[in-house]
Amino acid sequence: MIRDCILKEEIKMSVLNNFDSWKSFLANRLEQAQDHGMSHETITNIAHEVGGYLANKVEAANSEQAVLRDLWNVASENEQQAIASTMVKLVQKG
Repeated sequence: MIRDCILKEEIKMSVLNNFDSWKSFLANRLEQAQDHGMSHETITNIAHEVGGYLANKVEAANSEQAVLRDLWNVASENEQQAIASTMVKLVQKG
């Protein structure tokens, strides 16, 4: 069980360390959400929640994430919603 937790943490850190891997990870999760009938609005709201969590709780692992964190931290609530929506569009584009 501990081994599984460590492995999951290593996978998580690996995904976060590489921006292309991160986008691919998000694209897969987006596809799963859409396959389960989740609306675009719900997906964008979840992306907003995740963005807030990452900006406040997770250290940026690369320069792209640092830029996103910095933009997030100076953005208003509406601007954060726009950033989240734009990230959803980015991973949909592939």
